Amino acid sequence: MTRVGTGTLPATSVPLWVSRAGAVCMSAGILGAASGILLAVYPGQVPEEMFSYPLTADGFTVIQVWFFVQHLGLLAGIAALARAQNMAPGRSARWGTGLAAAGMAMLAVTELIAITARDSTYPGDGTGLLDALYGVSTIAVGVGLVLAGIAVRRGGRWTGWRGLVVLVAGIFVFVPMLPALMGPFVLARLAITAWMLLFAALGYALWRADT
Repeated sequence: MTRVGTGTLPATSVPLWVSRAGAVCMSAGILGAASGILLAVYPGQVPEEMFSYPLTADGFTVIQVWFFVQHLGLLAGIAALARAQNMAPGRSARWGTGLAAAGMAMLAVTELIAITARDSTYPGDGTGLLDALYGVSTIAVGVGLVLAGIAVRRGGRWTGWRGLVVLVAGIFVFVPMLPALMGPFVLARLAITAWMLLFAALGYALWRADT
């Protein structure tokens, strides 16, 4: 067990695995942000109308498998948040973390399903279903984090930026990320990069909750 100290009120005990899962989430967030920047600046290897842009089909397959693994790291952070004892008890906490976890799990699986469209143009065969899967899963994560973020604020155990990071990560899905995803490719990648950095901050808060 570990103790929640500086930056949290009041102090409380949380399982050690929560801190470790937070470190995993922080690493996944940082690496996810780096991946977003890489895709934003990587020279196009295929025409822009290809679903795999800017990567070839083989390169797209590799990075989609990576995104699946990376999303599992973010899921670990959401699972840790559910057990960090920093939220006010109630439906907001239960529904929030549950919905966010389900959405992230769905988002991870969608990254693998997207490989089936690696040779397709966009829009093209199968990309409509993928758009729906990405949309539903991302919105589920956003709504879940908003609910969980409200519970964190009501709980009062996380103060300062820690008390806001979950709520901000949820709101960020709707403004500005979703509008950015419908815009130019580079803008979309940069919006996702910023979202990943918010997950990195959440992971850090969980990891260093005992300091």
